[in-house]
Amino acid sequence: QVQLVESGGGLVQAGGSLRLSCAASGRIFSINVMGWYRQAPGKQRELVAGITSGGSTNYADSMKGRFTISRDDAKNTVYLQMNSLKPEDTAVYYCNAQGVRTLTRRGDYWGQGTQVTVSS
Repeated sequence: QVQLVESGGGLVQAGGSLRLSCAASGRIFSINVMGWYRQAPGKQRELVAGITSGGSTNYADSMKGRFTISRDDAKNTVYLQMNSLKPEDTAVYYCNAQGVRTLTRRGDYWGQGTQVTVSS
């Protein structure tokens, strides 16, 4: 059973920083893509950033230059460093893992979400 557990969310003032972490647990051999999505109230879930097993990254335009995604494959963990936070960054942030290979299957998984609130 693969599980993704996020941590690091919270309340921060505009201009501040937060670092999110997401650890994948289970008998995992490899993970193809790890990423972060977010969903604000009344809006659709959107991509924040993704990182491949080879280290290639992509970001939503509004996050470029402010957010940095990284991963530690030894720990099956992905991080999101968020700087210069704005009130419009307020959302529930979800971790996503694609192409997770275990002994018996290959699949995609979501974390339960962590709330990020940026006050003005």
